[in-house]
Amino acid sequence: MVKLKIANLDGKPEIFHSIQGEGKNMGQPSVFIRTSLCNLHCIWCDTDYTWNWEKTRFTHVKDADPTYTKYKMDDMIISLTLEEIYAEVAKTGCKNIVLTGGEPMMQLQGISALMEYFNTKADDYFFEIETNGTLLPDATFEALIDQYNVSPKLENSNNPKKLREKPEVYQYFATNEKAVFKFVIASENDLTEVLTICKNYQIPNEKVYLMPEGTNPEALKQKQQWLIEVCKKYQFHYTDRLHVHIYGDKRGV
Repeated sequence: MVKLKIANLDGKPEIFHSIQGEGKNMGQPSVFIRTSLCNLHCIWCDTDYTWNWEKTRFTHVKDADPTYTKYKMDDMIISLTLEEIYAEVAKTGCKNIVLTGGEPMMQLQGISALMEYFNTKADDYFFEIETNGTLLPDATFEALIDQYNVSPKLENSNNPKKLREKPEVYQYFATNEKAVFKFVIASENDLTEVLTICKNYQIPNEKVYLMPEGTNPEALKQKQQWLIEVCKKYQFHYTDRLHVHIYGDKRGV
C-alpha cells in the first residue's frame, strides 16, 4: 500500500483549499498537499516543521527566539494512503493540485502513484509541483506532471553550494517546457547570483519569476518597487506572495 508523508497541522494533514499565491499561476484556486521531509535546510524557511528535527545540527533564524525549539519528527508527520489524500481533496471540488513541501520530489514514486490515482477519478486534474531543483524526475513522473515550479536556493539560504546547486538538474529544467524558475530576492547580491545562474545554465528570461523575500505585507512592499524595475530591465516576470497579503504568515491557508 502506497503512503505519503504529509505535514501534520494540529492533528490533521496539511491539505487545504486556497489560491496559488506565487509564480505563473498566481491567483488560481488550488488545493495544496504539503509533504514532509526536505533535503535542504534553509535558514529562513517558513516550513521548517517539515525538516528541523530534534538533535539535528541545522540552524534557523528562529534560534534567537527562546521559545523556539526543534520539532519531534514523529509529531509532525501523518502518513496517508492515496485514497485518504484523494478523499480530502475531493471535498473541495478543485482540480488544480499544488504538490509542495518540504521537498515533495523526495517522495517521487509516491507522488507519481498519487497523480495516477487521481487520474483514474477524472481526466482534468492539473498537477504543479514546488521543488528546490536538486532532484531529477524519472520518466513516469515527467509524463504525469503538468508544471514544475523550480525554486533554486541561493547563498542566503545557508545551504552549501554543493547541496543547493546541481548542474544536471538545472540543465534539465532549463530546457523543460513544463518548468519555470522562481527566485526569492532579498538584496542586490541575490540578483547578481540569479543572473549568474541564468547565464551559466542558459535559463531563458521568460521562464524566470522574481519574488520579494518577506513573511508580512510590509516586508514585501519594501522590495516591491525595486524588484519590479529589475524585472522590467531584464524581461523577467514579477511575482508577489499574494497569500501573505491576504492571510498573513499562517499555515493551512
